[in-house]
Amino acid sequence: MKLSQFKFNLPEELIAQHPVPQRDESRMMVVNRATGEIEHRVFKEIINYFEEGDIFVFNDTRVFPARLYGYKEKTGARIEVFLLRELNAENKLWDVLVEPARKIRIGNKLYFGDGESMVAEVIDNTTSRGRTLRFLYDGPHDEFKKELFALGQPPLPHYILREPEELDAERYQTIYAEKEGAVVAPAAGLHFSRELLKRLEIKGINQAFLTVHSGLGNFREIDVEDLTKHRMDSEQMEVTQELVDTVNAIKDSQHRVCAIGTSVLRGIASAVSMGGHMKTYTGWTNKFIFPPYEFTVTDALLSNFHLPYSTMLMMVAAFGGYDLVMKAYDEAIKEKYRFGAYGDAMLII
Repeated sequence: MKLSQFKFNLPEELIAQHPVPQRDESRMMVVNRATGEIEHRVFKEIINYFEEGDIFVFNDTRVFPARLYGYKEKTGARIEVFLLRELNAENKLWDVLVEPARKIRIGNKLYFGDGESMVAEVIDNTTSRGRTLRFLYDGPHDEFKKELFALGQPPLPHYILREPEELDAERYQTIYAEKEGAVVAPAAGLHFSRELLKRLEIKGINQAFLTVHSGLGNFREIDVEDLTKHRMDSEQMEVTQELVDTVNAIKDSQHRVCAIGTSVLRGIASAVSMGGHMKTYTGWTNKFIFPPYEFTVTDALLSNFHLPYSTMLMMVAAFGGYDLVMKAYDEAIKEKYRFGAYGDAMLII
């Protein structure tokens, strides 16, 4: 497959800038792989497509408020710092991106908030934009994290062209988010309300969790036409024994496994064993999925509508079939579905 095969014309006004008022009331396109049929539904109707004994696998990562604004010592220049991940808790070392990168050198001090309680020193230049910061904070680690995150804002995707608002702290987070570590929300999961999860439980549809800490690599531009030459950024993930036992038992009983989002699809594919089963996995994955790809565990996929050229679109096309997915995207644009993290959903069965 070539990068250019994932180009389509997306009108800017279809990129959702805000979430719908109720999580489970966005629109949902249902695409049937066997028949090619496309239906238009409301998200909460997802329950009608699954039976007792099926399972939804969710990503329980928690997004942290990764975007900070500070200023540089002496010059007072405003600096945006994007926290990527904590490298060392004891020494309070963080891997970050800084803008404007050209103004930041090793040894520079950056001040945040009131400029007294939160100070960081640049100790390494890892890439053209990346840096390692050491936060100069004397208190205990949990107190430091609490104060650091209080200064941060939700890391909304670059295509949301507005400043974060109060509601984003809640809505750019799934209701079941638990394990902190992501800077990109698992968007398909944003549609689930507590009421809908309860209704799934009552119907006997199982719910289980893996963890994939989604990073900015999801939005990194692919700069090669030949997709076999693209390298994904690594993301930390965990598949527990409990999840493996549950999913394998459900596969053996001929029930269906639905991945809630491309991060889950990728996580499951990174932990596949023989015979359509899963195995435990703790570590990093840089698995890049694009058509053609054979999925042995996942039977259904819920995803949002993704932007042109994105790795998430490629994963969806691998699962649903390139021609059918691109046809569905054409239909989505005609029907004015909303794209992006705050947009509408697509269920592929």
